[in-house]
Formats: sequence, C-alpha cells, structure tokens
Amino acid sequence: MKRTISFLLFFSLLLTIPLFGQGKKKDKEEPAKEKHYLETLSLGGLSFRSVGPAITSGRIADFAVHPDNRAIYYVATASGGVWKTTNGGTTYDPIFDGQGSYSIGCVTLDPNNPNVVWVGTGENNNQRSVAYGDGLYKSIDGGRTWAHMGLKNSEHIGRIVVDPRNSDVVYVAAIGPLWSEGGDRGVYKSTDGGQNWEAVLTVDEHTGVNDLIMDPRNPDVLYASAYQRRRHVFTYVGGGPGSAIYKSTDGG
Repeated sequence: MKRTISFLLFFSLLLTIPLFGQGKKKDKEEPAKEKHYLETLSLGGLSFRSVGPAITSGRIADFAVHPDNRAIYYVATASGGVWKTTNGGTTYDPIFDGQGSYSIGCVTLDPNNPNVVWVGTGENNNQRSVAYGDGLYKSIDGGRTWAHMGLKNSEHIGRIVVDPRNSDVVYVAAIGPLWSEGGDRGVYKSTDGGQNWEAVLTVDEHTGVNDLIMDPRNPDVLYASAYQRRRHVFTYVGGGPGSAIYKSTDGG
C-alpha cells in the first residue's frame, strides 16, 4: 500500500515537471519574439514629411520698385525685415535689421522722392505664427538710416499711401492687435510728414483697416477695407458687423 502511494506521488511529480518547464519556456519566448520584431522593423524606407502646423516661413509681404530705376527695389518680408537690391535681384542687402521689429506689413516709396522709404511693421496676416510690429518707420536716404514715426500700438500695418501732390500728406491703414482689442486701429492721416497722426476712420475696438487705395485720378478719393478680427488660443473670429468698405471723397 505504501509502495502504491509512493508510486502515485512520484508519478504525479513527473506530470507536473513538463508543465513548469513549458511555462518557463513560454515566458522566455515572448520577450525574444518582441525583440525579434523590433530588430527587423526597418525605418530606412520612411521619408520625413510635414505634419503641420501650416507652412509659415518665407512669406513676402510687399514690394516697392524705384520708379526711375527698375533694378532698385525693396522687399518687405513677413518675418525677416526689409531687403534692398540695386542690381535687379542678383543680390539683396538687409537694411532693417537694427530696428525694433522683424515682422513687416508693407513698404512704400514716396512718389515725389524715391529715396524716402516708408515701412509699416507687423505682418498683415491672421495666423498664429504672425509676429507683431511696433509702428511706422521712415528713411530719407534709401534705407541707410531709419526714424520711428509713431503708431506703436498698431501692431499690424497693411498699407501706407503718400499723396503724390504733397509728400507731407501720408495715410496709414492700421489693422491693430490680433490677440487683443483696442490699440491703434483704422485709417490715420499725417499732414506733416509723419510727425503727428490723426485718426480719420475709426470703426470699433475690434475692427481695423487692412488695406487702403488712393484714386490715381483724384488723390482726395480714398477706399478703405475694414476688417473685424480676433484671435484666441483655440479659435479665430474673422469677420463681423465691423467689416465693410469705406470711401472718402475729401482726403479722409
């Protein structure tokens, strides 16, 4: 009887040994299989691609061409200052690097004196990547030196127009801050070459003017496009009751 019991116990132990062995073998095989998968996974065939956000660099905001010499022109870049060429674009020189903003909205030459260059800082755009500016700049020597001419709180300037009859009369389309209300918004006019500015068109604290055109047949006739906008962290509000087209027949 004792021999029978001993034999049964021995036989039971023999049956359990393969089970433990199989369990251990399985535990060892799983990591080996995972390691084998990682080692054979090839990344060499994958190429880099853009997954966002939007392509935001390299934007050109505006051009201004010398009326008497087409080889001389100025390039306003959205995020790289103002550049000048004197050889029709073979080479360019940065002429605005020492100023207060690298984001440019527009560049304008005085039609009566092409050596007088006006620059409006702050790109005329609505993306999250847009940088703000610090107002207006003026050069009287073709871009060698600059003077700040005000409207610091405009942050984004869309257009500068100089009266061809009188260089002291200058109009500015100021869009205003993108991320907040208020600031310098609307159409501003100077009658003393930019020393002082008067707001001749103001809509509301959320609406600015992003473009301004002067009638070439009658400089007293102006057209302005007003645009209501506001960017928030997770959304953008473009358009609204403030957006409209305005016309002046008396110089603003």
